[in-house]
Amino acid sequence: MRTIKYFYDHPFAVKEREEGRAEGREEGREAGRIEGRAETVLNILSWRGIDVPPAVRARVTACTDMDQLTVWAERAVHAAGAEELFDGGGEG
Repeated sequence: MRTIKYFYDHPFAVKEREEGRAEGREEGREAGRIEGRAETVLNILSWRGIDVPPAVRARVTACTDMDQLTVWAERAVHAAGAEELFDGGGEG
């Protein structure tokens, strides 16, 4: 009886699957970090008793730039109002 070797068992295919999974996990981790940072920005404002209007919440949660979110987190610590996150330029 002849053994049939399927492509998905081939070492090349296995390697490609493993690399694809690793890449997907890394992308997922980065997306999780970004989502967590946006949540931190909003939490800092909330913990300080600052009202967060829907427009500010939407802009912060839509941002995918980790550096910009970090700037906003730093500003949230000292801001008197939620809109002050966006003072000083920078687009998110």
